[in-house]
Amino acid sequence: MCLIAFALHTDPACPLLIAANRDEFLDRPTAALHRWALPDGTEIVAGRDLRDGGTWLGLSPGGRVAMLTNVRQSQAGPGARSRGELVTRWLQGGDDVDGLAETIDPGAYGGFNLVVGDFHRASWSWLSNRDPQHPHEQRTPKLHRQALGAGLYGLSNASLDTPWPKTVRLKQALGESLARLQSPEDGIWMHPLAAHLTEAAPAAPGDLPQTGVPPDMERALSSPFVRMSDRAYGTRSSLVVRALPRAQAWDVQMDEWTHDHKAPLARLDAARHRRETLIW
Repeated sequence: MCLIAFALHTDPACPLLIAANRDEFLDRPTAALHRWALPDGTEIVAGRDLRDGGTWLGLSPGGRVAMLTNVRQSQAGPGARSRGELVTRWLQGGDDVDGLAETIDPGAYGGFNLVVGDFHRASWSWLSNRDPQHPHEQRTPKLHRQALGAGLYGLSNASLDTPWPKTVRLKQALGESLARLQSPEDGIWMHPLAAHLTEAAPAAPGDLPQTGVPPDMERALSSPFVRMSDRAYGTRSSLVVRALPRAQAWDVQMDEWTHDHKAPLARLDAARHRRETLIW
């Protein structure tokens, strides 16, 4: 997952709203959003990396949430262990964030950002094995942590809330969608998110981040929706998650759109999405 914006407990009518694009090589085997069981039998709802068995964003029936992005570095390798297992480890339950942090060897993974949360406890944290001030430099891996309070956050392939243009704009779109949730017009709340998650225009040259990769790649990766046909890489799926009140519980809706890079870019319309629902 390479672009995420999320709102935590900012609106009583929707205490969780997530919008995300997952970028990946087009030939990496992947299962779309569905319910599946971890080796210990724990059920989760997530897409699945069929090569290494983990995931990039998932939810559990008990109210746990985990989201992952890579940290871009010009020479860093993938690491000895798959980053996707960090997501499933949290969703499996048991440990709190302190216990999770104790089990993470920061040198065993490529650069990562991990956001973990317990919805019912309103407890959220960001963890990374790259220096938040210098995420793209080759330094000795160390685990960094930050507790997250109520608010809007953005995450791409740098540190939490690094103001890359596509990250800033997705946070703005998330705020606009939150403001439209009570609109009587059906579906209008999704319009800002749908427009930005499918925006393929790159950032202006003066706004490009400097992460150590070649300028042409920096430009291609700067758009919210990535298409790099020459490298067989791009945005594979888009996901929107929202929690809505339901009697004495919460109705958690997860909508995912998968993208065909052989076809023209399509909008995020209701006819194309896959939905899973949890009751928290």
